[in-house]
Amino acid sequence: MNFDEIIERRGTHSAKWDAMETVYGVSPEDGLPMWVADMDFKPPQVVQDALARMLDHGIYGYFGGDAEYKDAIRWWMQNRHGWEVDPAHIFTTHGLVNGTGLCVQAFTEPGDGVVLFSPVYHAFARVIRSAGREVVECPLTESNGRMVMDFAAYDAQMSGREKMLILCSPHNPGGQVWTPEELRGVAEFAKRHDLVLVSDEIHHDLVMPGHKHTVMPLAAPEVSDRLVMMTAASKTFNIAGAHTGNVIIADPVLREKFASVMNGLGISANSFGLAMITAAYSPEGAAWVDALVEYLDENRKIMEQGIAAIPGAKVIPLQATYLVWGDFTDTGMEVEELHRRVQETARIAANHGESFGMGGERFLRFNVATPRARVVEAVARLQAAFSDLQ
Repeated sequence: MNFDEIIERRGTHSAKWDAMETVYGVSPEDGLPMWVADMDFKPPQVVQDALARMLDHGIYGYFGGDAEYKDAIRWWMQNRHGWEVDPAHIFTTHGLVNGTGLCVQAFTEPGDGVVLFSPVYHAFARVIRSAGREVVECPLTESNGRMVMDFAAYDAQMSGREKMLILCSPHNPGGQVWTPEELRGVAEFAKRHDLVLVSDEIHHDLVMPGHKHTVMPLAAPEVSDRLVMMTAASKTFNIAGAHTGNVIIADPVLREKFASVMNGLGISANSFGLAMITAAYSPEGAAWVDALVEYLDENRKIMEQGIAAIPGAKVIPLQATYLVWGDFTDTGMEVEELHRRVQETARIAANHGESFGMGGERFLRFNVATPRARVVEAVARLQAAFSDLQ
């Protein structure tokens, strides 16, 4: 569990490292990639050992028999989240962006509205629009360091064309853990407007000390007839390249609709992903995650304090994920100047806030899941890039 180890990722087909010059003009030779949401850490040894056994065997045929894999998911959700999952309710998708697209196809029609609480994970809107559906943005507001939902305003926005709501829980990019009361508010909103509620909980294992994530089925069991849960081990264990996610549906009607779309597209699981997740969802994997979260918590403190020291800058305090949401609104800068300083002067690639939708225009998202020395260096570069501010 040496999270301080510097692992060379340049030239390894890493989107995070090898694409940042194309996207942000920041060279990987001297730049710091803090954009794509993957970590610069190896997964736990138990995952590496599972892959080594596959390589030693040397035959990579069709996978059969996923009972052990589904039981590992059941064990993890019960032990880490107190949630009893029926293995028969689990679908395996090629990651959760794929899972989102399948939900859009299964539960909406072209022209329907899909509700997002924005700013929010940018892939949702891309998938919705690409499928010929309408993105309906319900803006979050900031109050006392929290992102707040205004359901009265959202009720007034609804036209009746909306058929689905996608919730990001914990929230990305805001790094916020929704309270059980907030989750019940979301569930009641979905019920009022007869929306299928898709709860993307991909970051639910990466919760900072002092905070607790509540899975939607426990917060609002009364909406099980309209609830679709999306979970994955990809963020937790840094195995996003395995493209393996879980869509978990308790309601038989929704489950049949989803199964029909999956079967129509001929989607089946990746055997490497199943082996990795089966290994990761174990006591050894749990111990690794506990150590990881402690390390991330120290990284986020350094980043939050570093940004807060820049005049006019602040952060939404990070409660979950490893993605610090920096607010540069009060610097008074135009967006172009903000990006120039971060990319050209500080040589940091960070996600532009406007890509997350309404309300993100003068924000930047920084990934701190990297060895601590890089986080310290990033803070020093940012403070130097804004050193002229009073």
